[in-house]
Amino acid sequence: MSNKKQHPSALHEKPGISAPEIISPIAVAHIKKFRKIQPSPKELVEGILAGNITALSRGITLVESTNSDHLAKANEVINACLPHAGKSVRIGITGVPGVGKSTFIEAFGKYLTGLGKKVAVLTVDPSSTISHGSILGDKTRMEELVKDENAFIRPSASGETLGGVARKTRETITLCEASGFDTIIIETVGVGQSETAVHSMVDFFLLLKISGAGDELQGIKRGIMEMADAIVINKADGDNIRKANLAKIEFNRALHLFPTKKSGWIPITSTCSALTQHGINDVWKTIEQFLKLTKENNYFFEKRKEQNQYWMLETINEQLTLNFYNHPEIQQLLDSTKKAVQNDEISPFAAAQLLLETYFKK
Repeated sequence: MSNKKQHPSALHEKPGISAPEIISPIAVAHIKKFRKIQPSPKELVEGILAGNITALSRGITLVESTNSDHLAKANEVINACLPHAGKSVRIGITGVPGVGKSTFIEAFGKYLTGLGKKVAVLTVDPSSTISHGSILGDKTRMEELVKDENAFIRPSASGETLGGVARKTRETITLCEASGFDTIIIETVGVGQSETAVHSMVDFFLLLKISGAGDELQGIKRGIMEMADAIVINKADGDNIRKANLAKIEFNRALHLFPTKKSGWIPITSTCSALTQHGINDVWKTIEQFLKLTKENNYFFEKRKEQNQYWMLETINEQLTLNFYNHPEIQQLLDSTKKAVQNDEISPFAAAQLLLETYFKK
């Protein structure tokens, strides 16, 4: 056997320098400390009334919260803002996906800020029924409007709310009005005939369409078209101008199938192009004509009274639902009752009655 001294291989790995921390623990501690400092309702209201966008955003976040501990604070903020609200024009804009809602709203919003108006855009993105997440990418689409100092864009997730709007859109309108925004634009989810809840919170309801998306048969559908105060055929540019004009004629024919509106207003159909700005000013002129007519015949003010009553009842329904599912005893019974229903041990109706009786007894 060889007695040669064994030398370590030159290929062995030497310990290197450890990578530095990419996150500063000091910065993390600072952020956590800042997040714990929650402004009081009074401070939020003062900021909102002063036109502070940060205070407005935090106020909306508080209002949208589902945390029961935030409810009293949110109500305090809303009640303090109510006397300063109600002075804006509320415009609801809807249409199928791909109709160009975001592009239209950016062009329309820039036109309004050019007239000296303060515009708040409340956009609603659909929430996934699987992950419960939402993209909230409308600010990305409105690159120019988001930089306008007279504009405020707030995206919200629809959550489990049906009707094309978010759960707290109505309260958000109040905060924006109190902050000095005189024109509120609500962009709905855009899913079609079912999204009609927005009609109960706006003064003017605008339906965006594109050529090839409907004909006179649409007049039979007593849903979203019947509620529209104006129908605008978007993307009327380039080779699409002729098709847009034909669509305008078709929708005009469809409108004659609807009953006369209580407002006395006859819906107007027009064409526009958000890319070329063609027809954008005509849309605003139509809204001004509508407001003039409905304020003169008092319909504008009566409608707002009806809307306030409607949202009172909706709030009661919402609060009862939240209280029911947050009740400790209901939470304990719910899982076992669900399993019993799945196993056909009890009918869904009997199970619901059992839970309701338990809740109301407590």
